[in-house]
Amino acid sequence: MKTPKEIVDLMMENDRFSQWMGLEILEIDKGSCIAKCTVKEDMLNGFDILHGGITYSISDSLLAFAANAHGFQCVSIETSITHIRPVLEDDILTAKCTEIHRGRSTGIYQVDIYNAKQHLISKFKGTVSVSKKEH
Repeated sequence: MKTPKEIVDLMMENDRFSQWMGLEILEIDKGSCIAKCTVKEDMLNGFDILHGGITYSISDSLLAFAANAHGFQCVSIETSITHIRPVLEDDILTAKCTEIHRGRSTGIYQVDIYNAKQHLISKFKGTVSVSKKEH
């Protein structure tokens, strides 16, 4: 079976959206992932703050990496996010995914994203379906 790093490296190779966001994986293990990225101008909404879809997408990517790092293919089946504070261009975001529960058929994860000042900017919860198909 592949290591968590090998699995996530393969996932990132084909994940053009995570590449576009500039996600840099700092740590990966079974059920957890830490990554960072810098907010670019083309990530801003009409109010010149980070579009909520970006924090959602960062969280969704980390959910996928942490869940799949166990070695079995997983896909999300339910997610939600709370946006806590606005984010400006050039801010550096750090996202941390933590496994809350992992069963045979489902897993539950939480992703917290922090700005460069270490203020919590969003909180995400996601549930995945765990398949029997190995990476």
